[in-house]
Amino acid sequence: MGIIEERGERTKWFMEARFGMFIHWGLYAIPGRGEWIQSDEQISREEYTKYFDEWNPVRYDPGEWARAAREAGMKYAVLTAKHHEGFCLFDSRYTDYKSTNTRCRRDLVREFTEAFRAEGLKVGFYYSLLDWHHPDYPAYGDMYHPERNNEACRGKEHDFNNYLTYMHNQVHELMTEYGKIDLLWFDFSYEGHTGHDWRGEELIEMVRALQPGIIINGRLEANGENYGSVMTDDPNIFSGDFACPEMIIPPSGLKTPSGRQIPWEACFTLNNNWGYNPMDLHHKTAVQIIKKLVECTSKNGNMIVNVSPTAKGEIPDWQLMVLSEVGRWMKRNGGSIYGCGSSGIEKPEWGRYTRKGNYLYAHIMEESIGAVALPGIKGRLKKARRLSDGFEMLKMTPWVAREFPDCEFINYGTPECFSFSVEETADTVIELELSTAAE
Repeated sequence: MGIIEERGERTKWFMEARFGMFIHWGLYAIPGRGEWIQSDEQISREEYTKYFDEWNPVRYDPGEWARAAREAGMKYAVLTAKHHEGFCLFDSRYTDYKSTNTRCRRDLVREFTEAFRAEGLKVGFYYSLLDWHHPDYPAYGDMYHPERNNEACRGKEHDFNNYLTYMHNQVHELMTEYGKIDLLWFDFSYEGHTGHDWRGEELIEMVRALQPGIIINGRLEANGENYGSVMTDDPNIFSGDFACPEMIIPPSGLKTPSGRQIPWEACFTLNNNWGYNPMDLHHKTAVQIIKKLVECTSKNGNMIVNVSPTAKGEIPDWQLMVLSEVGRWMKRNGGSIYGCGSSGIEKPEWGRYTRKGNYLYAHIMEESIGAVALPGIKGRLKKARRLSDGFEMLKMTPWVAREFPDCEFINYGTPECFSFSVEETADTVIELELSTAAE
């Protein structure tokens, strides 16, 4: 079996799931100015230590997080086991810079995995390839290191191979001490640090040997703006199993040059920061999240949405409210998302199509005047039902039908020229059962 076939087998559950939770959590929650604060404000390692000294998330209850994810309709979750700051939420034997050495004395990763598995969700780890705390990670002159301009660091020698051994050892811990891990989300590669520079072949081979079924993203050779050779017809070992465009949905999904669909996952924040930032009030709404989840699904992609817990360990109330509203929609309409993908039909003007087998889902995001035109399915519509409640949609032939020979038409009632008020929702989903070619 080749790389592409193996990737297809590994990602089956992922492509069925479609919707996940990202969790960015670390010391940066204390200053509350985003997860890149140490780099953005060029805070030295010594000064940043004050946040380690006070870390104590007394309200951390991963069971509550897991229930919120499940009730939102999410099927998997990814936690930042270590972000760029180098602080570990797990009990690594290779560093003292970890949660079990703080005032909380807890292995936060272990509690996460146990709680999310108990709710039936698959679990994944985010692990930063960068590390601004480790003494052998190059500092002066680096593109991102907080001390890139610190003259005291000029000329300081670093044994980068020593850092790589440390990093590989930590990944080994995560792959061996927390049970079955479903997903590994590396972050990220950049100039001078990509692929071979991470001893990437060795790293991937180790992970695959320890967790044969795990899926891995492609950032050993790429960053959020570059998808690497995962998009080529002949992917390499660094390509991983899926691409992960950040804060954008690709206009037509992601395909190889020959047109083969590849697994991909758009990752989003609920405001404009991954880490906790209470001053960032640019909140996305549940309606936005629902519509963007539908868009990703219609393009054969997934969507993972980030929550940003506080330093005390709580997901902000406004984020929980958004997830709850999304969950109410998913409870009634999740059948149009899970296991669905592209319809192969051009995007209709009133919304989007998703498809699973001979069931086509019309996501009506703009109500019509009179009958709803369903392009691309003429002569194939067996029945139409509103997905949320099974309500019969009536097939009709309005006078204008002869001008649109590829369309079927439906409406909520009769006569066909009437417009009907429907319950306000981000997206009214109509399940269309189509005849197969053999019928």
